[in-house]
Amino acid sequence: NKKIKTALDEIKRGSSEIIDEDKILFLLKNYYSNGTQYFVKAGFDPTASDLHLGHTVLLHKLATFQKYGGIVQFLIGDFTAIIGDPTGKSETRNKLSKEQVLDYAKSYKEQVFKILDIDKTQIVYNSDWLGKLNSYEFIDLLSKRTVARMLEKDDFEKRFKSNKDIALYEFVYPLFQGYDSVYLKSDIEIGGVDQKFNLLMGRYLQRSYNTNKEQAILMMPLLEGMDGVNKMSKSLNNYIGIFENANTMFAKIMSISDELMWKYYELLSSISLENIDVIKKDVTSGLLHPKLAKENLAVEIVEIYHNGLGENAKKEFDNVFKKNSLPTDIKEHKAVKGDWICKILVDCSIVESSSQARRDIKQGAIKLNGDKIIDENINIESGEYILQKGKKKFIKLKVCK
Repeated sequence: NKKIKTALDEIKRGSSEIIDEDKILFLLKNYYSNGTQYFVKAGFDPTASDLHLGHTVLLHKLATFQKYGGIVQFLIGDFTAIIGDPTGKSETRNKLSKEQVLDYAKSYKEQVFKILDIDKTQIVYNSDWLGKLNSYEFIDLLSKRTVARMLEKDDFEKRFKSNKDIALYEFVYPLFQGYDSVYLKSDIEIGGVDQKFNLLMGRYLQRSYNTNKEQAILMMPLLEGMDGVNKMSKSLNNYIGIFENANTMFAKIMSISDELMWKYYELLSSISLENIDVIKKDVTSGLLHPKLAKENLAVEIVEIYHNGLGENAKKEFDNVFKKNSLPTDIKEHKAVKGDWICKILVDCSIVESSSQARRDIKQGAIKLNGDKIIDENINIESGEYILQKGKKKFIKLKVCK
């Protein structure tokens, strides 16, 4: 059946690993033969307010499942977020307050339906069941796994061998995530490739609790940031935030490499695999310039978060970078006559430190009214200036007497 093959190809698109693909195929066949829908779970612990495109990879995959019969169980881990997922952590995390978690959860809910179909989404909070487990039920859950099995989790194993603390509540986290699948009776769970241990726990616990379910698992890769090397992260400053304005988002997407662009197409675009293949062939043959392909991608992504502003962002980008003009929404910064140039660069957030400012000046990356600054020790006289770093950062500088 061509429909089923297309559906499975789109579901598998960009994935790193699938456990029990036959189960997914069975669910698809069931849907196309008799309209039976199935449940796809993805858990999101609201541990920060700043979401970026890396966080949306799972949302796009959930939207794909919705196109082919899936009902999404969008799980907000308001209970588990207070503990904090130990995955990828070399030491015990600080616990968040319930107030912090609920505040962060608002950001998630504001954005999710820009990608997901509201009629095919169930938003659930795991405090509704985990917060109500009594002592007997909690001990029963703990009895399902041994310490030896828990230490097989890569992060725990490394910390144990290096004699670093593992809090008892961290051990419980994978069990809680797995119990979510027991309670929700999920057919499929998706997550990042770093979540394999936790995802498998859900599959195991569904068997242990005799739920007549054994969820399939689909894992997605971690999305590299603008540097093309490290996973997208605010701490590495290589992220594209979904709350950033349309012009900034567009410019950041345009800064990724031509090679990385195809991964962004695969993981973040709604364009079909078949059409992406056509675009690739056109770029390879020279019929389509890679910059144009990237612009089309940037317009599509910006449109998701800033409806109607994709083309405007493209025009603004052309205005700034093709014609070397100034952006229309340039920020203003005030300084005092005699201020050191490096101090000004730090104060207006063009650079993070005075040492970085010195390096940028030496490399010719800083311009004042279009002219490169060559002296890192200059003090700015009163007046109005355009301060610029590279091709992306502009500040209107007003220096008062």
